[in-house]
Amino acid sequence: MLARMTSSPAISIRDVVKRYAPAGGEAKLALKGVSFDVPQGGIFGLLGPNGAGKSTLINIMAGLVQKTAGTIDVWGFDIDRDMRNAKRSIGIVPQEIVFDPFFTPFEVLEIQGGLYGVAKALRRSEDLLKAVHLADKRDAYARTLSGGMKRRLLIAKALVHAPPVLVLDEPTAGVDVELRRQLWDLVTEMNNEGVTIVLTTHYLEEAEALCDRIAIINHGEVIANKTTRELVEMAREKVVVLTLDRDLGQLPVDAAFLKSEKTGERTIEITYDKDKSNAGRVLAAVQQQGFSIVDVTTREADLEDVFVSLTSSAA
Repeated sequence: MLARMTSSPAISIRDVVKRYAPAGGEAKLALKGVSFDVPQGGIFGLLGPNGAGKSTLINIMAGLVQKTAGTIDVWGFDIDRDMRNAKRSIGIVPQEIVFDPFFTPFEVLEIQGGLYGVAKALRRSEDLLKAVHLADKRDAYARTLSGGMKRRLLIAKALVHAPPVLVLDEPTAGVDVELRRQLWDLVTEMNNEGVTIVLTTHYLEEAEALCDRIAIINHGEVIANKTTRELVEMAREKVVVLTLDRDLGQLPVDAAFLKSEKTGERTIEITYDKDKSNAGRVLAAVQQQGFSIVDVTTREADLEDVFVSLTSSAA
């Protein structure tokens, strides 16, 4: 692995533009001057709706797509001026499962190591298979692996050259809940060992649980770049779920309520702006309208609420 830098970001992206100009068609801006830094040592979330520009940006970092303008440094190396070291500093785990199904996992890693010029004596294929919990599948044909195993093999493949930065593009897409948890644990283990992780995902609870910092891209532009805690705290709405002592006829109404919704014969959900009101005022307003409250629960806004709000307002 290349020596760890002291203060520079793991990835620095400045004013990156990607313009597609199909023959005879209208030019399309996929990225419109994207800029942000990925700090060293953390798990960085890159989120956005379909078509937002995430995959285009990742493919530029991987050297698969040429940017129109801007600069990208990976581990201090410019991807244009020092492509060799930039590529050695990053591992990309694509969304698609790509390897020869007739090779064994061990052979897949050995071939990938050779492509990166890793001397045979320095290859870590056995250790990587253990790290991704595939040691017992060392000599099985890759085509016989389950979907989750194939995902883990892709991660091992991206690590053969010991990059300090790993980009995971939708690593849990299409896997069940148990396998998703296993992949979460694996990502956390790698991060604890010092690998900087960039994660794209459509599972927002995944991003909220794993990521230290998150950038959100929409229509080719960065519309948010904050710590996960700061993003979640942007949510202003809070929900109180009430169970009442009798069947509901007319819903209680009050100026403090943003929304009041019947969810059962005796249950309602009331949404309010936590910057302008509080749960005590909501409960008092319901009681003043003749209802007795049997049970109360609250639900805080989460990253999904913030994501929907930001991407909707930027549409």
